[in-house]
Amino acid sequence: MLGYIVRRLALMLITLFGISVIIFVLLRIVPGNIVDILFDAAGYVDPADKANLERDLGLDQSMVVQYLHWIGGLLHGDLGYSYVSEKPALDEILPRIPITARLAGLALLFSTAIGVPLGVLSALKQGSRLDYLLRAVSLSGLSLPAFWLGLLILMASVSLFGTMPLYTPNPQSFGQAIAIYCVPAMAVGFRSAALVMRITRSSMLEVLRQDYIRTARAKGASESTINFRHALKNGMLPIITVIGIEAAFLFGGLIVTETVFNIPGIARFLVEAIRWRDYPIVQNLVMFCAVIVVLANFTVDMLYAVFDPRIRYTD
Repeated sequence: MLGYIVRRLALMLITLFGISVIIFVLLRIVPGNIVDILFDAAGYVDPADKANLERDLGLDQSMVVQYLHWIGGLLHGDLGYSYVSEKPALDEILPRIPITARLAGLALLFSTAIGVPLGVLSALKQGSRLDYLLRAVSLSGLSLPAFWLGLLILMASVSLFGTMPLYTPNPQSFGQAIAIYCVPAMAVGFRSAALVMRITRSSMLEVLRQDYIRTARAKGASESTINFRHALKNGMLPIITVIGIEAAFLFGGLIVTETVFNIPGIARFLVEAIRWRDYPIVQNLVMFCAVIVVLANFTVDMLYAVFDPRIRYTD
């Protein structure tokens, strides 16, 4: 087990190194940089001023030197300065992380709390009207785009309550704070809940057809013991995998939701930084999302051994 953990940690470091190289190179092969954008917006180009600005930002150095400077600062906790706001990148990023974390956490909680029980219910009632209804709802959740569902929720809120739950940094009450995050979390979590429900249903149906389930029934085990202790536990691996993937996706995939609900999270900020070629912000945000993804995958691998005792990682 220890050897497996060491190998997985080494693989995580290699993955993060590869991602850092890819995002660094891709940003710089895209035509134009922050200097070009600023001078184009001003309507004139003074070669001397442009050269001075590039030198001040370090863009006149080679890509290798720029990369080593960025990685060296990253290892020492120095994320550099934003080209647009001229503030430390850490000061720009840190206030936005809790906002996205709350939204993603609530969306994941909603998708898991709704998707797993409904998936189990759909599998146990296979072929019934309830099963067909739940499958239709899950299909609609996978089919509706997040931005369209968000707009529908906003219009319904205005029609029913005369207002819409727009983001405010200082909510006046607990109810307002719940509405600020829960409404967009349900909008983005609806698709995740539909996916979790369908995976849970498929996994449960596959396990319920196994021989040991029929043996448990023949021995007189109760339906609750069969369904939850045997079937659900042994069918958790695909469910855990999907939940882990969704957890990683939600941190970087909330661009549309944060834009529709005017939430200043890291996903929306990343798009703005890409548009302005704000290299320090983009590089650090992408690395943050990459760390979340690899940690989510590592956690999923560790949970495999917890939920399925047949899995044993050897040195």
